Amino acid sequence: MLGVEAIAQGAIDGGLSGVYAYPGTPSTEITEYIQENKTAQARNLHREWSANEKTAMEAALGMSYAGKRTLVCMKHVGLNVAADPFINAAITGVNGGMIITVADDPSMHSSQNEQDSRFYGKFAMIPIFEPSSQQEAYEMARTGFDLSEKLGTPVMLRITTRLAHSRAGVVPITDPRDENELSVSKDRLQFILLPAIARKRYNILLDNQKNMEAESEKSSFNSYFHGNDASLGIVCCGIGWNYLSENFPEQCPYSVVKVSQYPLPGNLLKKLEQETDKILVIEEGYPFVEEQLKGYFPNGKKIMGKLDGTLPRTGELNPDQVAFALKIKSSTGAPVPSTVANRPPALCKGCGHHDTFKALNTIMQKYGDKDVFSDIGCYTLGALPPYSAINSCVDMGASITMAKGAADAGLFPAIAVIGDSTFTHSGMTGLLDAVNEKSNIVVIICDNESTSMTGGQDSAAFGKIESICQGIGVDPEHIHAIDALPKNHEKLVSLIEEEIAYNGVSVIIPRRECVQKNARRVRNKNN
Repeated sequence: MLGVEAIAQGAIDGGLSGVYAYPGTPSTEITEYIQENKTAQARNLHREWSANEKTAMEAALGMSYAGKRTLVCMKHVGLNVAADPFINAAITGVNGGMIITVADDPSMHSSQNEQDSRFYGKFAMIPIFEPSSQQEAYEMARTGFDLSEKLGTPVMLRITTRLAHSRAGVVPITDPRDENELSVSKDRLQFILLPAIARKRYNILLDNQKNMEAESEKSSFNSYFHGNDASLGIVCCGIGWNYLSENFPEQCPYSVVKVSQYPLPGNLLKKLEQETDKILVIEEGYPFVEEQLKGYFPNGKKIMGKLDGTLPRTGELNPDQVAFALKIKSSTGAPVPSTVANRPPALCKGCGHHDTFKALNTIMQKYGDKDVFSDIGCYTLGALPPYSAINSCVDMGASITMAKGAADAGLFPAIAVIGDSTFTHSGMTGLLDAVNEKSNIVVIICDNESTSMTGGQDSAAFGKIESICQGIGVDPEHIHAIDALPKNHEKLVSLIEEEIAYNGVSVIIPRRECVQKNARRVRNKNN
């Protein structure tokens, strides 16, 4: 199984009643696996996509309120969107078990930043799992519900791209757990975060920390391995254990604490500190553990890792970097030949976004420098040649609000380009701000009728964009849908030009089904 598939199967075998998610690489396939799983289909588990990560988190909390076990899935930047209910869910606690799976993307393979979600888990003061293998990912997803219900708190399951999308053998259990019965909390005030109640709930969370630490100390996912060479001790987190093992296929000569469940297992770390001269921390992402250990030991034990340059701060960890840190010979291959050139991503041939950017560039030539605010999706590739058509891509929904802010500053014209799924994810509220202030912006909603960048999942905007815009308050006279086709180039150019001339909020919807979605639909129909 892929790591993401192992998590999905583990959750199903652990008594899952519903998964809530918004597509985001490298987390997408967790939900897709559950959607296609025969057991999930037979049980009719909830497995539809949410409009965004915040709504997913809140809906999952509602299912937990009802006593059922629920899984929330997102990529690391999605946790930023879900942060409000995520943090507050630690205060309310849970009724049915809740696992929040967050997939980080070191090296930014398909993301706009590197981010370590373990800091969010520590900030919320909840237990964190970090698997080192697909088998552990399965076990953590299956048993995480038990831990969640035992402690009365959500549990974070943090993975990274390499574990999410690598494959290994997984041994499942033979007796999957049934779903929980419907049952609400006996504490009828548990989920009401009025200040007086929230203060009590916060104290409960603080008091619960010792229980979380006790669970971590006895967890089978945390281990101590004794080595004969006391010159170095190693703390290995999550997938870092694999990279250490690759360098020492027989046996590591140094004592190692393997950490895959947080809070940190203090007793194991103190034992390592007492038995070794200095400590190396191998972890994927930020120096999360390294920073904690800097002030952890009273005698000022030397801690090495990312902060002192022993391991790199940026990019994805790998076995060669670990070998370099350990001063042993690595198996780095030959350099990439100069004849091998990188191939940047590009819009698919036949994609309707081509026609949108051609029309947009034709118009913007009249205004000199292009000032086009874009968003996250396939159309972000409009930043690359041959179009070089956009000037921003910051976060989901930022195109409309940035265009509004630029218009507030006096920039003209201010154009926003956003996709259909991103619009319903987090663009609608920005459009409401623009309508309320009568901002002079043109919003181009590129509608390819799917969440295409992550694999063509269903879009929450399908068939609703015009009615949403009208309901928000955009003047129907300035809401235009047009087929994004080469034959409509002049018509689209004229439409954009007319709406730039209008002093107010305009919405133009170039619409054309994603070519990949169309191909899949035709294949499925023929089969």
